Amino acid sequence: MLGLKQVHHIAIIATDYAKSKAFYCDILGFTLLSEAYRVERDSWKGDLALNGQYVIELFSFPFPPARPSRPEACGLRHLAFSVDDLDRAVKHLEEHGVKCEAIRVDSVYRQAFYFFQRSGRSFRWSFTSSKRHPV
Repeated sequence: MLGLKQVHHIAIIATDYAKSKAFYCDILGFTLLSEAYRVERDSWKGDLALNGQYVIELFSFPFPPARPSRPEACGLRHLAFSVDDLDRAVKHLEEHGVKCEAIRVDSVYRQAFYFFQRSGRSFRWSFTSSKRHPV
């Protein structure tokens, strides 16, 4: 057995570093652990934590190519987070101008909803909850 312990982090290239950092930190509640501007690459790099655990390595690069999302492309599709109250999560995001889809119920993941980052990133995120949402 290889002996993997956990996912260490997820690297994300932002189309607009400042907007993406604000989205993750100010709206989703991540904490900025460290940040550096790399002159030789004309690139920002930020390390973001959720509940004290390093999770996302956020980058900017000049003129990164777009990732096609429709039709579905190979690669990262979405990140999923757990919350205790889906309705409260939707309300919080909508109060910050984030577009949310209707809450869905399925047989595998119970209920979830998808929302889209304001900076125009094409990937989706989903929240799931341990509480059942009325169908």
